Amino acid sequence: MTDLSEMQRRDFEAAAFRRLVEHLRARTDVQNIDLMNLAGFCRNCLSNWYREAAEAGGVPLSKDESRAIVYGMPYAEWQQKYQTEASDAKKAAFEINRPKDH
Repeated sequence: MTDLSEMQRRDFEAAAFRRLVEHLRARTDVQNIDLMNLAGFCRNCLSNWYREAAEAGGVPLSKDESRAIVYGMPYAEWQQKYQTEASDAKKAAFEINRPKDH
């Protein structure tokens, strides 16, 4: 494996995160429950992790602010535009697959 400086590693991780966020913003057809059922995390998880990192760095960030960063708009607006009602099957799968820390 290539030896990376701490700055390079951080920059590459940040670029990958930005690309993931842009991908999720473009894939509004993929619902959070789909992500949770398949991968065990969703857009809200990413926004929580972002907020936790900001707070660890001494930058207070509200849940609404961190969600707007990930969603590219206020969460309520995203929900109104793109969120659909989850099927009973998806809800049942979520209850089975739900991460224990959520």
